[in-house]
Amino acid sequence: MSAVPSTDPQAAPPPWLLPRAAPRRVLALGAWLKNTACRLDGREVRMSALHGDLGDPRACVALEDSARALLALGPVDAIAHDLHPDFHSTRLALALAADCGVPAIALQHHHAHVAVVQAEQGLAEAVIGLALDGVGLGTDGTAWGGELLEVAGPGWQRRGRLRPLRLPGGDVAAREPWRVAAAVLHGLGRAGEIESRWGAAVGRDKAAGLRRMLDRDLNCPITSSAGRWFDAAAAALGLSVRQDREAEAALALEALATAWLAEHRPDGEFDLALTPVRADGEVDLYPLLGHLFTLADIGREQGREGPRARGAALFHLSLADALARWARAAAEAQGCRSVVLAGGCFFNRLLGERVAHRLREAGLRVLRPQQVGCGDAGLALGQAWAAAQALAASPADASDPRPRGLAAGS
Repeated sequence: MSAVPSTDPQAAPPPWLLPRAAPRRVLALGAWLKNTACRLDGREVRMSALHGDLGDPRACVALEDSARALLALGPVDAIAHDLHPDFHSTRLALALAADCGVPAIALQHHHAHVAVVQAEQGLAEAVIGLALDGVGLGTDGTAWGGELLEVAGPGWQRRGRLRPLRLPGGDVAAREPWRVAAAVLHGLGRAGEIESRWGAAVGRDKAAGLRRMLDRDLNCPITSSAGRWFDAAAAALGLSVRQDREAEAALALEALATAWLAEHRPDGEFDLALTPVRADGEVDLYPLLGHLFTLADIGREQGREGPRARGAALFHLSLADALARWARAAAEAQGCRSVVLAGGCFFNRLLGERVAHRLREAGLRVLRPQQVGCGDAGLALGQAWAAAQALAASPADASDPRPRGLAAGS
């Protein structure tokens, strides 16, 4: 459910200072979900109140009011917005930029997540960023959300991604985790199990229809989203068919894993074959999900919760260890000493602590958002910081959303 929109100055956090000044003054209009706006002027950061999700017309009006109030504080050099062309924030940014006679600068969602930490900690060196969340439009036109980035100044490069999932039915798959898990089964060559596993819960005709969609690749866009992999894992273990609230399935998965780990102490890393980091830069979670289906079946046959609970823990720890290996290899290859953990999936305590522990064991510095948090509510700060760097480095083409400063990735 969207937060109640607000532009009340008393609801907005007080201004605060960054350790290093931004080279340009920027107004940023934030994310689609949990939208906030941010004005960055030198070292001073002014965040708006939380507006909520831009699917709510009230949030759109609140964003417009906040943007104009922040502009009234003085001139800016650019207005930053998300890469997605259809967001209300993008249309508003283009209109306000035209009114002010300044460029509108599009920022890729996951680059902006990493840039939050660059801004908060005044970083000048290149970093490796693990950006994990539900969704953000990528520069290739697909939905991203499980990204390994190298960010250096205004430039960035996608160094890897989670192996993509198909989303049968498109956006509805984010509300119905069984669809994502069914797509994984299909990808594992086990499409014949879709009806038997979910027919009773959703209807056999619906389950059969979804299999036909997958067979024909009809309305099955791909995504590298970490959030959807959490949904798939929860559905594979029988924890979620549909979810009414954001991250409901992922929270159930984390709770079950936490309960198992409170009574068990895993030794070392889990089987690396379940989460291979492939030569093409992808982390492949399909073998891991296949094992979760097996554990769910064992638990059901035995009438015990233990195998499912171990599966939930296995998913978290195996994913975390794979992410750490992934980031460590990228850091070594690119000569970086710092890794940024960003995006809403890092609200998951098990995942975040395990990844950080593994990276520190390897001698790397682990950096996370502090002032504005790792989710979309703080994204406007990263947009503003990245736009300021881009404008200072290349004012002539700052509005070009493609990666700059490093070779373009896909």
